[in-house]
Amino acid sequence: MTAPLCRDGLPLAVHRAGSGPLALVQHGLGGDAGQVAALWPDSLPATRLTLDCRGHGPSPKGLGGWGFAQFAADLEALLAREARAPLVLGGVSMGAALALRLAVADPGRVRGLILLRPAWGVGPMAANMAPVAEAARLLLAGQGFEDSRLARDMAASPDNLASLRGYFTRPDAAEFAQVLAALAADDPGLTGAQIAALDLPALVLCAPRDLIHPAALAEDLARRLPRATLAPLPDKAADPQAHRQAAARAIAQFLAQLD
Repeated sequence: MTAPLCRDGLPLAVHRAGSGPLALVQHGLGGDAGQVAALWPDSLPATRLTLDCRGHGPSPKGLGGWGFAQFAADLEALLAREARAPLVLGGVSMGAALALRLAVADPGRVRGLILLRPAWGVGPMAANMAPVAEAARLLLAGQGFEDSRLARDMAASPDNLASLRGYFTRPDAAEFAQVLAALAADDPGLTGAQIAALDLPALVLCAPRDLIHPAALAEDLARRLPRATLAPLPDKAADPQAHRQAAARAIAQFLAQLD
């Protein structure tokens, strides 16, 4: 961990690891820098920079403003402090949406774009985010997960089921519910034309049996990005290690092509 990024009086945790050209790689909703490190090992030829967004990891959540606009503004402040263009932008789920938003804001600073299991695409929240919104509703209402209809409906997607269960077992579940609800109702505000204009190398990774990060959404983004490669990964729930190793190999190959 390096010096925190102070924003609105909040010390947001910043993590730096590895060596080589800079890559800003963001975690998913409810995740932190550890989630990124599991998919992007330090051995990859890049300096990996991750900001724990407000309410994630050790970063305090503050009093509000949780959403793509605020998180992107925090990341812009981090890049102004830490980065020299060009760099790689990447992320997992929510982090993938943030990477896309940052790339659209200033494509000239981007060497490459890596989207791992994206959950947001073009336009407002889609049906794939409904389970997350329902989890937030249950938490805010003080209701449990195990006997809920949500738990039964997600049985066909065991990795999603585990992630949703994790929201309820967090030590700060009651507080994090506010962050979860805000993000579940938000979107990065991107249009198809903006994404199609990103004429830069891109890697889009997806996995089967994933209702929150559907392969169809990843495929759609890969079609819209002019220079994208789509890389299916092994089932995360069936073999987490194989999933992580395949992701690291795909990222390593992509980085090598950039050089």
